[in-house]
Amino acid sequence: MPRIGRPRPAIPAAIRINDLSKRYGGPDGVLAMDGVTLDIPAGDFVCVVGASGCGKSTLLRILAGFEDATSGTLTVAEEPVTGPSPERGVVFQDYGLFPWLTVAENVAYGPRQSRLQRDEVKRRTTQNIAAVGLERFANRYPSELSGGMQQRVAIARVLANQPSVLLMDEPFGALDALTRSTLQTELARIHRDTGTTVVFVTHSIEEAVYLSNRVVVMQGGASHGIPGHIAEVVDVPLGENRSVTSPEFNEIKRHISSLVHAELTTTATE
Repeated sequence: MPRIGRPRPAIPAAIRINDLSKRYGGPDGVLAMDGVTLDIPAGDFVCVVGASGCGKSTLLRILAGFEDATSGTLTVAEEPVTGPSPERGVVFQDYGLFPWLTVAENVAYGPRQSRLQRDEVKRRTTQNIAAVGLERFANRYPSELSGGMQQRVAIARVLANQPSVLLMDEPFGALDALTRSTLQTELARIHRDTGTTVVFVTHSIEEAVYLSNRVVVMQGGASHGIPGHIAEVVDVPLGENRSVTSPEFNEIKRHISSLVHAELTTTATE
């Protein structure tokens, strides 16, 4: 597929999480997440997996600045996170596009809000639409696109802000298997092109191993009676051209699966 240049991101940012906790409902409320410590180097691609309720999405919302941590520290590019910022772009499972704007207008929205020069808005819009392969659909409205195409627009819209960090919460979870596989390949390529730091939350262990350099396995949560926490950080030293059928791929997948399912089995037998 022809491309019009490469999107130019901001300088990718390192993320430092130290002893982070989150309690809901005041001092006597539920401790949903506790003791989370993680360093993510600039340009890294990290996936976060774990059973429902383990704190994956809570961690991502705190990274995005949508929620405050109860205790601990969190910095991005050595600056404390105090709220949402276009430097930390977020892509959700529901696309969140403006239905009254075309593809191009949706992608251009962020740069226009930043009051960039018209030529720069056009450049970013054109390059990022091309990056997700939607050049022929630039003048279509979201209602005229499939779910996979709408998610491509959502990714392009975030990338147009040139974020230092890209945060993704189950972005492909609602898509069919073929579309999901295609977008995984596209996202891996976009990451290679831009070098943006990515934190990607998913329930799919195979997706995590396919996409990331490291997989953060979380356990616990309110339903398990203990706070959500990081059980292990698993390296994925498979390179760019990884195959889901290779023995190395499946060895890593089995190890992560054992961590996730060991907790589920323990809970079920208690």
